Amino acid sequence: MYSFRTERFLTSSEGDGLPADTPHVATVPYLAVVADPDSGRRQFVAASLEAAGFAVRAAGNAAGLSAILEDAAPSVLVLDSSLADINVAAPVLALVDLDSPSEVKAVEHTGVRDCIAKPPAAKELIHRATALINLVSRRAERRHEAETLRESLRQVSAALRGTNDPQKIADFVVAGFGETFGADRVCLATFEDDKVPLITAQWHRAGLSPLPPALFATEDARAAADHLWSRAEPLTANGGAPDSADDAELPAELAALNPAAYVAVPMGDGSSSLGIIWIALLDSPREWSRAELGLIQHVAGNAAHGLIQSHLITSQQQVVKQLRQLDKAKTDFLATVNHELRTPLTSIMAYLDMIQENTSDPVSVEVHQMLDIVVRNTERLRLLIEDMLSVSRNGHELSPLQLTPVRLARTLKIVTAALTPLAKLQNVSIVLAPTAEDLNIMADEVQLQQVFTNLVSNAIKFTPGGGRIDVRSSSETEADGTRWATVSVSDTGMGISEDELAHVFTRFYRASNAMSGAVPGTGLGLAITKDIMDRHGGSIDVASELGLGTTVTVRLPLDRHSARTL
Repeated sequence: MYSFRTERFLTSSEGDGLPADTPHVATVPYLAVVADPDSGRRQFVAASLEAAGFAVRAAGNAAGLSAILEDAAPSVLVLDSSLADINVAAPVLALVDLDSPSEVKAVEHTGVRDCIAKPPAAKELIHRATALINLVSRRAERRHEAETLRESLRQVSAALRGTNDPQKIADFVVAGFGETFGADRVCLATFEDDKVPLITAQWHRAGLSPLPPALFATEDARAAADHLWSRAEPLTANGGAPDSADDAELPAELAALNPAAYVAVPMGDGSSSLGIIWIALLDSPREWSRAELGLIQHVAGNAAHGLIQSHLITSQQQVVKQLRQLDKAKTDFLATVNHELRTPLTSIMAYLDMIQENTSDPVSVEVHQMLDIVVRNTERLRLLIEDMLSVSRNGHELSPLQLTPVRLARTLKIVTAALTPLAKLQNVSIVLAPTAEDLNIMADEVQLQQVFTNLVSNAIKFTPGGGRIDVRSSSETEADGTRWATVSVSDTGMGISEDELAHVFTRFYRASNAMSGAVPGTGLGLAITKDIMDRHGGSIDVASELGLGTTVTVRLPLDRHSARTL
């Protein structure tokens, strides 16, 4: 019964039996704390431990035990079962009457590591106490080694997250594994795949020469990686032979190096492997623990993720570069076409003016009406070309704003007067509301006129006959003292649906009702207007209700330092 109870405690608490070669006499000055209400047994246990070389402190009750533990860190506690219910870091050897069910039950749910029948034999007592200390010490050493290993590989994973360079990722992995495990060689290779770049990396201890890169990414290596990935386990060997009975084996090229121990772990994603990592010790066999293999697989997974992400980022960067090249080609094309269109258009407009102003040989009324139509359409074409030219220049070699003091009321009057004839042709009235103050702003007057021209001409296009356009200006001061000039252009036109408002500043975007109503335009006016407002440090907002009209509001800083001279 004694043997049964001892084995049960060792197995259930530690998962490890006491080694047979554990010395019966302590070889280091361990501190043992003995606590037992039975004074005779307490004295015997203390004397036996002291004779074996232990430093001993003894207590006869719980209070005395607590007082000792407050200022001492014992290597082992030898306690009577009545005092065994104590929470301490040191291992506990309980003295139990194994014929007493109540005492056995009392220690089953405590922190007791081992138990011994009482009264104990001196030799067995020393053996059990020393073995228990050695067992706990080995456990602590293994925990420390495991934590050191985890910390080393955490640093490798952190290095992987700190770069998008695939070669650096591979180099970090092989160097990290080599230094962490004291390996002789570490190799990494990826296979031909759309998800990762084709890459190899290797690390070796001093005194060894690099291996040929072609040795890693072979068909045998891929077959081995596929097999290992499918079973979700690495391939390990100690002494040159695989530890697993599985039919996976090291590629022949690597097996020819006759490693004493190795780990081959696949890198993969989804259902396919993407590469393989090989860690080898050429001269020294070693066992690979489950914790080590788990951490190796974890880092290999991080490496696969990093390589996939780096490949994706590289591909995206290449696409962005190509798009920029295409955008520049488009810009150059637009600029060339605009130049080629403006030259003949200038001549056409000049000849039309000469024909209409010819008093020596005037044209008939019917021809004059036709010429008016040609002039209007020529003007529309000119504005279209100007819009296209503005788009082609946007973001490419923008000239600085020519900031000068601009009288806002005067600028609005010039714009509305210039567009009034066009509004009359559409049977639309333009009303410029008087302003209480003559606002002066720092702006590029030419570009500012283009902003208001775009807004008012848009309102004319989208307002049916009999409609009205109101242009108002005012100033406002915000809570922080910033002053702004505000201009609003309101019409009684067809309006814009709520779900389309978010797109009105997108180049070439046209509302669905404008398309269905065959309203002429390119969808560039508001995009160009927003760009000009942004460069002036201002803003533009659109409010609209379908079928009732639209109001576009722009705000410009009245303080000179608020304008950006880009």
